Amino acid sequence: MLSLLLRKLKIGRLTEKVRNSHLSQGSSDLPASFRQSLHIRHLACGSCNACDWEMAALSNSLYDHQHFGIDFVASPRHADLLMCTGPGSTHLLKAASETYEALPNPKWVMAVGDCAIDGGVFKGAYACEEGISRILPVDYKVPGCPPTPDDLMKALLEMMGKEVS
Repeated sequence: MLSLLLRKLKIGRLTEKVRNSHLSQGSSDLPASFRQSLHIRHLACGSCNACDWEMAALSNSLYDHQHFGIDFVASPRHADLLMCTGPGSTHLLKAASETYEALPNPKWVMAVGDCAIDGGVFKGAYACEEGISRILPVDYKVPGCPPTPDDLMKALLEMMGKEVS
Protein backbone atom coordinates (compact mmCIF):
# COMPACT_ATOMS: atom_id res chain seq x y z
CA MET A 1 0.00 0.00 0.00
CA LEU A 2 2.85 2.35 0.86
CA SER A 3 4.50 1.67 -2.49
CA LEU A 4 1.27 2.62 -4.29
CA LEU A 5 1.04 5.86 -2.35
CA LEU A 6 4.68 6.73 -3.09
CA ARG A 7 4.17 5.93 -6.77
CA LYS A 8 1.10 8.18 -6.86
CA LEU A 9 3.03 11.03 -5.25
CA LYS A 10 5.90 10.58 -7.72
CA ILE A 11 3.73 10.35 -10.87
CA GLY A 12 1.21 12.98 -9.89
CA ARG A 13 -2.15 13.56 -11.52
CA LEU A 14 -2.83 11.72 -14.77
CA THR A 15 -5.76 13.79 -16.03
CA GLU A 16 -5.64 16.99 -18.08
CA LYS A 17 -5.77 20.49 -16.66
CA VAL A 18 -9.19 22.03 -16.12
CA ARG A 19 -10.96 24.35 -18.56
CA ASN A 20 -13.83 26.54 -17.43
CA SER A 21 -17.30 25.16 -18.03
CA HIS A 22 -19.90 27.31 -19.74
CA LEU A 23 -22.86 27.42 -17.43
CA SER A 24 -25.79 29.20 -19.00
CA GLN A 25 -27.74 29.42 -15.75
CA GLY A 26 -26.54 30.73 -12.41
CA SER A 27 -26.52 28.69 -9.23
CA SER A 28 -28.69 31.33 -7.59
CA ASP A 29 -31.59 29.93 -9.65
CA LEU A 30 -31.42 26.70 -7.66
CA PRO A 31 -33.56 26.26 -4.57
CA ALA A 32 -31.47 26.12 -1.38
CA SER A 33 -32.31 22.43 -0.87
CA PHE A 34 -30.46 21.53 -4.10
CA ARG A 35 -27.25 23.06 -2.81
CA GLN A 36 -26.91 20.24 -0.27
CA SER A 37 -27.32 17.26 -2.59
CA LEU A 38 -27.93 16.56 -6.23
CA HIS A 39 -29.32 13.41 -7.83
CA ILE A 40 -28.38 12.82 -11.45
CA ARG A 41 -29.84 10.59 -14.13
CA HIS A 42 -27.47 9.92 -17.01
CA LEU A 43 -29.01 9.65 -20.48
CA ALA A 44 -26.82 8.30 -23.28
CA CYS A 45 -28.16 9.73 -26.54
CA GLY A 46 -26.01 7.96 -29.11
CA SER A 47 -22.56 8.90 -27.85
CA CYS A 48 -19.26 7.12 -28.44
CA ASN A 49 -19.13 6.53 -24.65
CA ALA A 50 -16.01 8.63 -24.04
CA CYS A 51 -18.05 11.14 -21.99
CA ASP A 52 -19.71 8.25 -20.18
CA TRP A 53 -16.32 6.93 -19.04
CA GLU A 54 -15.32 10.38 -17.80
CA MET A 55 -18.59 10.58 -15.87
CA ALA A 56 -17.86 7.16 -14.36
CA ALA A 57 -14.49 8.51 -13.18
CA LEU A 58 -16.36 10.94 -10.91
CA SER A 59 -16.89 8.08 -8.47
CA ASN A 60 -13.21 7.20 -8.08
CA SER A 61 -11.21 8.23 -5.02
CA LEU A 62 -9.71 11.28 -6.72
CA TYR A 63 -13.03 13.01 -7.46
CA ASP A 64 -15.41 11.21 -5.05
CA HIS A 65 -18.67 12.85 -6.14
CA GLN A 66 -20.59 11.40 -3.19
CA HIS A 67 -18.43 13.40 -0.80
CA PHE A 68 -20.09 16.52 -2.24
CA GLY A 69 -23.64 15.15 -2.04
CA ILE A 70 -23.78 14.22 -5.74
CA ASP A 71 -25.17 10.84 -6.68
CA PHE A 72 -26.30 9.05 -9.81
CA VAL A 73 -29.74 7.42 -9.66
CA ALA A 74 -31.34 4.71 -11.75
CA SER A 75 -34.72 6.33 -12.24
CA PRO A 76 -35.50 9.77 -13.66
CA ARG A 77 -38.28 10.01 -11.07
CA HIS A 78 -35.61 10.35 -8.38
CA ALA A 79 -33.38 12.80 -10.28
CA ASP A 80 -32.91 16.55 -10.18
CA LEU A 81 -30.58 16.77 -13.17
CA LEU A 82 -30.51 14.93 -16.49
CA MET A 83 -26.93 14.63 -17.81
CA CYS A 84 -27.03 13.90 -21.55
CA THR A 85 -24.15 12.60 -23.64
CA GLY A 86 -24.22 12.19 -27.40
CA PRO A 87 -25.78 14.14 -30.25
CA GLY A 88 -29.31 12.79 -29.86
CA SER A 89 -29.73 9.88 -32.23
CA THR A 90 -33.07 9.75 -34.01
CA HIS A 91 -34.15 6.43 -32.52
CA LEU A 92 -33.78 7.89 -29.00
CA LEU A 93 -35.82 11.07 -29.50
CA LYS A 94 -38.98 9.68 -27.94
CA ALA A 95 -37.10 8.02 -25.07
CA ALA A 96 -35.23 11.25 -24.30
CA SER A 97 -38.48 13.21 -24.21
CA GLU A 98 -40.16 10.62 -21.97
CA THR A 99 -37.17 10.59 -19.63
CA TYR A 100 -37.28 14.38 -19.37
CA GLU A 101 -41.02 14.33 -18.66
CA ALA A 102 -40.47 11.75 -15.89
CA LEU A 103 -38.16 14.12 -13.99
CA PRO A 104 -39.94 15.85 -11.10
CA ASN A 105 -40.08 19.66 -11.06
CA PRO A 106 -37.85 21.60 -10.81
CA LYS A 107 -35.66 19.85 -13.37
CA TRP A 108 -32.49 20.70 -15.21
CA VAL A 109 -30.64 19.32 -18.22
CA MET A 110 -26.86 19.32 -18.70
CA ALA A 111 -25.31 18.71 -22.12
CA VAL A 112 -22.02 16.87 -21.56
CA GLY A 113 -19.44 17.02 -24.33
CA ASP A 114 -19.28 18.62 -27.74
CA CYS A 115 -21.63 16.05 -29.26
CA ALA A 116 -24.43 16.88 -26.83
CA ILE A 117 -23.86 20.61 -27.29
CA ASP A 118 -23.75 20.89 -31.08
CA GLY A 119 -23.36 17.44 -32.62
CA GLY A 120 -19.56 17.28 -32.32
CA VAL A 121 -17.98 14.66 -34.56
CA PHE A 122 -21.47 13.43 -35.49
CA LYS A 123 -22.55 16.82 -36.88
CA GLY A 124 -24.33 16.34 -40.18
CA ALA A 125 -24.88 12.60 -39.75
CA TYR A 126 -28.18 11.32 -41.11
CA ALA A 127 -29.25 9.49 -37.95
CA CYS A 128 -28.80 12.16 -35.30
CA GLU A 129 -29.71 15.66 -34.28
CA GLU A 130 -27.05 18.33 -33.93
CA GLY A 131 -27.02 18.37 -30.16
CA ILE A 132 -29.45 17.43 -27.46
CA SER A 133 -30.74 21.02 -27.24
CA ARG A 134 -32.88 20.37 -30.30
CA ILE A 135 -34.76 17.76 -28.27
CA LEU A 136 -34.59 18.99 -24.66
CA PRO A 137 -34.21 22.42 -23.02
CA VAL A 138 -30.54 22.52 -22.01
CA ASP A 139 -29.68 24.58 -18.92
CA TYR A 140 -25.98 23.79 -18.54
CA LYS A 141 -23.22 22.93 -21.02
CA VAL A 142 -19.86 21.28 -20.35
CA PRO A 143 -17.70 21.39 -23.51
CA GLY A 144 -14.93 18.99 -24.41
CA CYS A 145 -14.37 15.84 -26.40
CA PRO A 146 -14.65 14.36 -23.85
CA PRO A 147 -14.73 16.80 -20.94
CA THR A 148 -12.43 15.75 -18.12
CA PRO A 149 -13.82 14.56 -14.79
CA ASP A 150 -12.40 17.80 -13.36
CA ASP A 151 -14.53 19.82 -15.80
CA LEU A 152 -17.62 17.80 -14.92
CA MET A 153 -17.05 18.09 -11.19
CA LYS A 154 -16.46 21.84 -11.39
CA ALA A 155 -19.64 22.30 -13.45
CA LEU A 156 -21.71 20.28 -10.98
CA LEU A 157 -20.30 22.14 -7.98
CA GLU A 158 -20.82 25.51 -9.68
CA MET A 159 -24.36 24.48 -10.45
CA MET A 160 -24.94 23.63 -6.79
CA GLY A 161 -23.50 26.98 -5.72
CA LYS A 162 -20.52 25.46 -3.96
CA GLU A 163 -17.11 27.08 -4.08
CA VAL A 164 -14.81 25.66 -6.72
CA SER A 165 -11.08 25.95 -6.21
